Amino acid sequence: MPKIVDHEQRRDEIALVACRVVAEHGFDQATIVRIAREAGYTTGMVAHYFDTKQEIVIAALRLILRRIEERLTRPDEDVQADLLTVLTEALPVDEHRFTECAFWTAFWGQVSADKKLKRINAWVHREYMRLFERCLAQGWPEWGQWSPGVREQILRSVMTFINGLTASAVASQSDWPAAKQIEQLRLQLQLLHAWAVDMAVASPEKLRKSQKTSASGSSAA
Repeated sequence: MPKIVDHEQRRDEIALVACRVVAEHGFDQATIVRIAREAGYTTGMVAHYFDTKQEIVIAALRLILRRIEERLTRPDEDVQADLLTVLTEALPVDEHRFTECAFWTAFWGQVSADKKLKRINAWVHREYMRLFERCLAQGWPEWGQWSPGVREQILRSVMTFINGLTASAVASQSDWPAAKQIEQLRLQLQLLHAWAVDMAVASPEKLRKSQKTSASGSSAA
């Protein structure tokens, strides 16, 4: 009987290997030949599933996003983890997550010069915002009581912080052990929560000034 091949699983396998190759060797050195060799396949086998390296990269992006979503979102019947524990899943705190994050940072370096990758990156950004917002809503009971402006500022702050911490940890792994990453994330969440509570009882004028300052900082960046 001929062997039944799960083509989706094989595509995922190739994409996962590509993620590791990019993380270890850089984007330019992650050739189809190298990816095929690392995966234990011929280049012809890889070409059967992907026409170009860019297609492999996009498949790897989608795979990583799916895996992160599975880690960040937990079934209702499970014991709900605290917000810090959940968001830690997005940080490079172990070898597996470091590989994912190293791939992301390598991908970011390619975005500015490629219109297609820019569109993909914009989509990925929106998906991450959706995931983090879900985590914040589940982790902080007061979330729904805060104004849309406060929620948006917190969400963008969390997203920016995690991206920055990820880039720093990938660039200098020895300077950012897991415990240090988690402690910094804990502090950031505490500060943002305290700020949101303060805004909840602040005057409308104070909130407008805070939003204006935030918008000015974003424009400058």
